[in-house]
Amino acid sequence: MSDKKYTAEEIDAIKNRILESLEQVIDPELGIDIVNLGLIYEIRFNGENGETEIDMTLTTMGCPLADLLTDQIHDALRTLPEVSKVEVKLVWYPAWTVEKMSRYARIALGIR
Repeated sequence: MSDKKYTAEEIDAIKNRILESLEQVIDPELGIDIVNLGLIYEIRFNGENGETEIDMTLTTMGCPLADLLTDQIHDALRTLPEVSKVEVKLVWYPAWTVEKMSRYARIALGIR
């Protein structure tokens, strides 16, 4: 990680690449990525030091997959040179609902 400061446009592009990388993280129970499931609420990328915070929820409180998904997020973002550190924060508000899923995810799961 260089000492480069990023412009707002560059930060938006990096956040989009982070989101694309997160699409590689598949919920093993549902077989759909965490982005299309609507589990990613926010991505904060610090353009000065590359530190990245991700607000994520789970489909249910106490979901046993939290650690597995967090590990997969770290693995997915390790390939992005701009990201120096990743912190995944589990949030429960607003509560996850089926409406947060993308159209693709709802079709894949047979939900109307």
